[in-house]
Amino acid sequence: MNLPNMLTVSRLVAAVVVMLAMALPIPFSSTLAFAVFVVASITDYWDGRLARTHYGVTAFGKLMDPLADKVLVCAALVSFVGIRLPYEPAYSLVPAWVVVVIIAREFAVTGLRLLVATRQHGQIVSAGSWGKLKTVWQMIAIIATFVLLAAREDVFRFLNLSETFLRQYDAAFVITSWILSTLVVVITLISGWKYFANHWDLVTAEM
Repeated sequence: MNLPNMLTVSRLVAAVVVMLAMALPIPFSSTLAFAVFVVASITDYWDGRLARTHYGVTAFGKLMDPLADKVLVCAALVSFVGIRLPYEPAYSLVPAWVVVVIIAREFAVTGLRLLVATRQHGQIVSAGSWGKLKTVWQMIAIIATFVLLAAREDVFRFLNLSETFLRQYDAAFVITSWILSTLVVVITLISGWKYFANHWDLVTAEM
């Protein structure tokens, strides 16, 4: 296994670490999950760059690179669904429907890739420009949510902040997270539509 593919696999390991950090009651769990997610996101850039410039693009990389991105993103989003802030207990950081839509899109595109590989002699559908844009915005939204969460859980507890400030922060945090989530869903759906539009002849041929 070459270095780019090792970096790709490392994101799968990072996804497990992120979920464990968010699920277990350990000190500075949000900061730990944030740090791991950022490092994993950086590997997404370097594995592609190294593959294109030094090691060569492999079928494994074409298939597993977007899959590793999906697993990492879904691990973070699922963790956010289970989090409710002290002064906004009625709302999770990320609405459950957002995660359902994103996961459904990922399953659909993965199915399309398998269909193309079956019908076109093992050809792998690599991520297009919209797919890459979708991944970038998902990473941005998740990192922003992690920063706000780490500040709320791991920094504010050491500061003598008023209850009024914390109430306002929690409300603004939830609104910001929901806006980012909605934006990500829109880009995710557009990128999914582009995949199917480009291979619609194969989809209809199987109907």
